[in-house]
Amino acid sequence: MSFIKLSSICLMFTLSLGCHNRQAGAGPLVSDQDQQQIDASSPPRVDKYSYDIINIYPHDPASFTQGLLYHDDGVLYESTGLNGQSSLRKVEIQTGRVLSRIDVPAQYFAEGLAMLGGQLFQLTWQTQIGFVYDPGSLQMVKSFNYIGEGWGLTNDGQSLIMSNGTNLISYLDPQTFEVRRVLAVNDESRPIANINELEYVKGQIFTNIWQTERIARIDPQSGRLTGWIYLNGLLSAEDKIRPVDVLNGIAYDEANDRLFVTGKLWPKLFEIKLKLRRTNISR
Repeated sequence: MSFIKLSSICLMFTLSLGCHNRQAGAGPLVSDQDQQQIDASSPPRVDKYSYDIINIYPHDPASFTQGLLYHDDGVLYESTGLNGQSSLRKVEIQTGRVLSRIDVPAQYFAEGLAMLGGQLFQLTWQTQIGFVYDPGSLQMVKSFNYIGEGWGLTNDGQSLIMSNGTNLISYLDPQTFEVRRVLAVNDESRPIANINELEYVKGQIFTNIWQTERIARIDPQSGRLTGWIYLNGLLSAEDKIRPVDVLNGIAYDEANDRLFVTGKLWPKLFEIKLKLRRTNISR
């Protein structure tokens, strides 16, 4: 092979290698647009929380808790269920003492509870009738109708937010009770069923998942699951000597950033602080 030909081959190889090296180092291996598509398609992170107990308060062990909310005068409003035992109560947190109470007619199984616009709204399970009360006197102001079963109830300051035991949450107009929109709640592509008691906490919806010791945290815009709160072990073995039912009841004191939880027939109300699990992983 001649010297000229060999030199030409070496030059071509060098140029090719140089171009390749410049091309590889000129920018990212994935374009910004492609990276955005990858990020969008990646499963979002679902945070996982455990808890610390801050305070424990007495709770009426005969209270079949269906709805719970904190009021700014340091009391809880509680809706209790079961036909013939349903009620609306105003309860002193420190002692668990019932300050005032009104019984719901025996044909109704009371469910979720929310306060909006200076009024209390209470659902019933399968009768598609809700009640509006004055929070001071607990006197019923009027009733209203809705479609489907009533489970949990909360609000975002504009709408009543209602669950029905499926993965669907309905936003209701508090004046007409017409459905403004329906939110489908999913963990990735899987619907989350048995959504029960609801509470609006720091711009997110917290919900008990019926028959579990978990609370789901939900993005109210997309319906996407953003977190699981694991509350295993709240009740001691001694607490479970008498019959108790499932975890149900979430109340949030926004002014003091306090979170309260209890359950149906539980003898205690817990003030808890959430803590992110060290084993939290992306999903």
